[in-house]
Amino acid sequence: MKTTEQDSHYSHLEQMSPREILEGINNEDHSVPAAVNRAIPSIERLVEEIVKRGGRIFYIGAGTSGRLGVVDASEIPPTYGVSGKFIGIIAGGDKAFRTAVEGAEDNAESGISDLMAYNPTSADTLVGISTSGTAPYVIGAIKKARELGLLTGCICCNEGSELSQACEIPIEVIVGPEFVTGSTRMKSGTATKLVLNMISTAVMILTGHVQGNKMVDMQLTNKKLVDRGTRMIMEKTGITDYDRAKALLLKYGQVRKAVAAYERNSSKLD
Repeated sequence: MKTTEQDSHYSHLEQMSPREILEGINNEDHSVPAAVNRAIPSIERLVEEIVKRGGRIFYIGAGTSGRLGVVDASEIPPTYGVSGKFIGIIAGGDKAFRTAVEGAEDNAESGISDLMAYNPTSADTLVGISTSGTAPYVIGAIKKARELGLLTGCICCNEGSELSQACEIPIEVIVGPEFVTGSTRMKSGTATKLVLNMISTAVMILTGHVQGNKMVDMQLTNKKLVDRGTRMIMEKTGITDYDRAKALLLKYGQVRKAVAAYERNSSKLD
């Protein structure tokens, strides 16, 4: 039996008090970071190969796995100012992000066609996401990607799955049975989100979109980010006037560009 389908360590959940339910869930969640830690060597290998290739990174999945991939990919442009680098593909299309599309994960041909719509090249990477490691939609796309010369990796929560065997760099995060048997949106979903965070963040750092520990290419999409960017400019340039730093940020639209412009002008004065 797959680990993700094994019986919960807890029984008679319906007889538990709210506190017992919450403590049980939290106790199970404690196992997730350790499981992710054991997978770091595989995550490291995938990140290194992604950076070497330099192309796009596609996430493909169904259900919760697909939604997590789409969420991670959608957060890259505002966070790092990079569009089209990470692309999330979900079985059933955008509708499936809010509503379950029955049978979508069982169609391998759909996985292939959804990937091919982006005209992938050998510089790109496809990361298949399936907690069970058995979704035909994902496996079909991975096999096609390998034929085309893409780098292929996966995130799953069972050992030796068909998906792991189909890709070059499998990331297996074995978190054990779920609190509610088979409910992989819980520990498995949390583990998947953590791994996705690690992949995308590491790639963005290694490709130059972070300086020090700051997101210097972030988009100024709200007041909070404008304030953050302003303070980053003050820290980097030594400007003490908040309004002056803010005006500089708004003029150039990006912390990196604003700081570079300030340094160019300062060197001219010198």
